Amino acid sequence: MAQFAWEDVVAKVGDILVPLGLELHPFQIGWYNDQLVHKAFALPHPYDTLGLVVISTPLMFDNGFKPFIRQSSYAEGGDALDQFMNHVFNIVKSEFAQHEVETIHDFEMLPSRRPKVLVQTAAHVAGGAYYYQRSSVSKDKDTWDEGTKICGVSVHPKYGGWFAIRGVIIFKDVMTPMLPRKEPDDVVKGDEKKIELLEKFNFHWKDWSFRDVVPADLKYSEEQKRYFATSPANRKELLESYRQQELGSSV
Repeated sequence: MAQFAWEDVVAKVGDILVPLGLELHPFQIGWYNDQLVHKAFALPHPYDTLGLVVISTPLMFDNGFKPFIRQSSYAEGGDALDQFMNHVFNIVKSEFAQHEVETIHDFEMLPSRRPKVLVQTAAHVAGGAYYYQRSSVSKDKDTWDEGTKICGVSVHPKYGGWFAIRGVIIFKDVMTPMLPRKEPDDVVKGDEKKIELLEKFNFHWKDWSFRDVVPADLKYSEEQKRYFATSPANRKELLESYRQQELGSSV
């Protein structure tokens, strides 16, 4: 049986993540499973098991990622940001060693090459970010060809498209029968705006214009944009420059 109530778990995880520029949003595993059309993506836990969606805000780059690069010996050749998130998730696990904690990153795949968790669905049911899909548009306004694949995209109520969903933390021994459900904020109003968002994300994603479909309280810095716009194979010089910068807060 869990030592802490779910409220205590969420608060303690927040103490770890928030200073690093990360958000967490609690949800019941059953809410996530209820949303899935394809049951192959279902998470095999009781309905009211505690899950936490982890979102990186624009603050993550300076508050968490760069200090990690300066103070840790990340493995060259691997993705530095993935290593940072793995480091953060391992901190959570070590702080809750008495619990059964499972972490799933957004980049993890099953042997079938399916993702282990659909992070956009998880963020939607947790109320963290609204997941806009083709079905979000009224049928009479949908003018795409029937065979055209339109991928969905999430929008954050504070950061617009300037954020990322990094994964899920599951406390398998913490039950949340009284967890209140928070609906995500539908910030992209009207079919015309939703179509604009999906068009920009699906067909013009390289120019990042989809991120600005709604106003954002805070966006990525120019340095952060440059990092993400650089291919992973060519980031070594940037990472070395971060190492040379003045040491900041520790991770």
